[in-house]
Amino acid sequence: MKKFIQKIKNRCQRAAVAVQTAIVTKKAEGYVDSGVKILIAVVIGALLLAGLYTLFNTNIIPTLTTKINGLFNYKG
Repeated sequence: MKKFIQKIKNRCQRAAVAVQTAIVTKKAEGYVDSGVKILIAVVIGALLLAGLYTLFNTNIIPTLTTKINGLFNYKG
């Protein structure tokens, strides 16, 4: 029974220390930092999508259309 009570006491002490360190620890990660990171990710993603959209519309789709039309307009 003594060992059981000692185990419970040790677990409570560890939990109390964990709570104290969590309260005392101050990280620089705040809402503003997270918001800026998300905003940067969204802007970079939008730029990437716009670049791919432009690339497909100006280079890839017209070339592909020309080649497909060439395949179907075979006169033999």
